[in-house]
Amino acid sequence: MNASQNAAYTARSQAIVTGTSSGIGRAVAEKLLKEGWQVHGIDRSPAVIQHAHFQAWNADLTQPSQIDTLSQEILTTPPQALVHAAGVLRVGTLDQFDPQDGQLMWQLHVDAAVRLGQRVLPLMRQARQGRVVMIGSRVSGGMPGRSLYAASKSALIALAKSWASECVRDGVTVNVVSPAATETPMLLDPQRSGTPPKLPPLGRLIQAEEVAALVHFLTLPEAAAITGQDLVMCGGASLNG
Repeated sequence: MNASQNAAYTARSQAIVTGTSSGIGRAVAEKLLKEGWQVHGIDRSPAVIQHAHFQAWNADLTQPSQIDTLSQEILTTPPQALVHAAGVLRVGTLDQFDPQDGQLMWQLHVDAAVRLGQRVLPLMRQARQGRVVMIGSRVSGGMPGRSLYAASKSALIALAKSWASECVRDGVTVNVVSPAATETPMLLDPQRSGTPPKLPPLGRLIQAEEVAALVHFLTLPEAAAITGQDLVMCGGASLNG
C-alpha cells in the first residue's frame, strides 16, 4: 500500500465489528465495506473476508486480557461505529442447562459488550460522533428452552438504553437490532439439535443481509435521532404479541 492509498485508507470512516467470520457479523462487515467503510473485524475464527479495507483481528472476546490488547492496537483513532455481533446459542430448559453454557453466553454477549463499550464510548463522546449497535434477539422477552440466552440478550437492551442516556448530548447513539430466527450457521449448531427454528408469519427466515442493512442505516446521519431503541426484525412474529 503506497502513501496515497494509505491516506485514503485512514481517511475512511472506521468501524469495529465483532463476529465477522460468519452470519450477521460477516454480513454487517461486508455491507459497511460496500458502503466505503474501513472495517476492523474481530473474531476467534480465521478471517473469511478478503478486502483492501478490512483488517482482521483474531481474539477470544470472552477473555478480558485479549480485549485489552486489541483495544490498545485498534483504538489509535476514534472509530465511528462499533457493532457487537459476535454470539453463541446454547439451548435447554433450566433443569437441563449447563451453567458453563450460560456463563459463556453472558461473557460473549454482555461482558464483551461492556468492555468494548468502556473503551470505545469515551472516544466517541470526545469526538462528538459515533454509533454503537448491538445484535440482540427477538427471544430477549423470554422463550421456553432459551432462558439464559434470552437473559443475556435482554441485558443488551438495558445497556443500550443506559448508555444512550449517558451519550445523547454527545452526538453518539446506542441501539440494539433484534432479529427473529435468522438464516446463519448458528442455526446448524449441533448444540441446538432437536430445537428447529420457528418460521415467522413472513414464511421464511430473516436474512443476515437484511439485518446488516438496518445496522448500516443506524450508522447514517439520518439515524441521529434514533437512540436507546430495540429495533425488532420479527418477520411478523410480534403481530400477535
